[in-house]
Amino acid sequence: MADQVEFEMEFDARMSDTDALMWTIEKDPLLRSTITTVMVFDRPIDHERLHRRLDRVSRVVPRLRQRVQGHPFSVAPPRWDVDPNFDLDYHVRFTRAGTLGRDDADQPGHLRDVLDLAAPVAMQGFDRARPLWEFTLVDDLDGGRCALITKVHHSITDGVGGVKLLMELLDLERDVPEDDVLPEAPVASPRGEPGRLVDAFAYEGRRQVGAVGHLVTSALAQAGRVTSDPLGIGTQLLTTAGSVVRMVSPATEPLSPIMTGRSLSVHFDTLAVPVAPLKRASKLVGGKLNDAFVAGVTGGLGRYHRELGEPVDQLRMTMPINIRNAATASVAGNQFAPARFAVPVGIVDPLARMNAGREIMARQRREPGLALSDALASIINRLPATASTGLFGAMLRGIDFVTSNVPGPPIPVYLGGARLERQIAFGPMTGAATNITVLSYVDELNIGVNTDPRAVEHPKLFMECLHEGFEEIIALN
Repeated sequence: MADQVEFEMEFDARMSDTDALMWTIEKDPLLRSTITTVMVFDRPIDHERLHRRLDRVSRVVPRLRQRVQGHPFSVAPPRWDVDPNFDLDYHVRFTRAGTLGRDDADQPGHLRDVLDLAAPVAMQGFDRARPLWEFTLVDDLDGGRCALITKVHHSITDGVGGVKLLMELLDLERDVPEDDVLPEAPVASPRGEPGRLVDAFAYEGRRQVGAVGHLVTSALAQAGRVTSDPLGIGTQLLTTAGSVVRMVSPATEPLSPIMTGRSLSVHFDTLAVPVAPLKRASKLVGGKLNDAFVAGVTGGLGRYHRELGEPVDQLRMTMPINIRNAATASVAGNQFAPARFAVPVGIVDPLARMNAGREIMARQRREPGLALSDALASIINRLPATASTGLFGAMLRGIDFVTSNVPGPPIPVYLGGARLERQIAFGPMTGAATNITVLSYVDELNIGVNTDPRAVEHPKLFMECLHEGFEEIIALN
């Protein structure tokens, strides 16, 4: 909130192996990891007030003034260092909905105009010499509203952490006085080449010592179990090995016969779905909201394929599984494991489809290889950038779609005296045909649909099918 000085999240000086891998594989622009969010407010936000608020937040949240500093000869992941040339005006932009190229440019804009503006913003890569975020305020929307387009690199945070960062910007009440005193800004401490290399070797040395200690402790614990149950331990090791193989095995061809094209372009659309009926529907199979969400998506995808005369039984989905726990809940960065598996889309009955999807996702959450995702990222990061990019590309190019479920604020929030009406998140596709992300707010689910126009050639039909997929789930009530 605006009156906070201490931020609750912890920020490491270096990227985790998972974050570093996201950073490295962008050697292939199809694998860019950019999170874009569109926030719609009920009234205009004063430019100077927003600028001052973001100045404050950038002083409290150190990552917003830090850039990534890597080194080709470094053995450690890249560092987060304060940008000595930080310029807030570069990261905060202002525009009008009436300047978006419409024939009636002098009339108020609509959400469609904002989505069309946000799409090319999301396509553009970040300036790697600067902190990895940009905000654009769009004025002159219909009804006297405005919109804020936020763009953040995925290496900074995952969806759950991103909501925490946004809450530092937002207020719980409409009229909150601004604090006249700004916190001290982080100070840059540039290092020379020798200092950076020494620091990297020292960091990696400490990390390897800790890893060895953990390995010895685990080995001793396992040794005790081996003497009592050697067969069980052997079975567990084989199970884990099989899980790891499934995680990293190539999947270069999508299962969809029609969503096969890939490009660097994106198209944004959105749906709004009430929370309550989806929750009630999920309870019919003993599941949770995410089960109903995925069933709505798979129902829409199955319908889309049937409408185009190419029915399909299953598609390959990537779903981030939140692995935050009590020890890592306050740590910034990404705390998720990417699960990749086939889900049924050809089951017409919505209840049967939801139940089948729930069982598959429950099995995926129990995969032992998920706990080793950061260790696997560490191994892949040791490869040359071309090799790690190629390996990860082979794992991702056969993905048909991505889903992500992010819990947002359950109560109304405000910025600069304006009430947030909707917030819509558009996740990165990283090689898939579409990313469908749900971000809850109060009693509504705002679904951001990010599609590759070369893969989804009929976006209007695609959205109609998704809408009908969710209507099927809601009708179960």
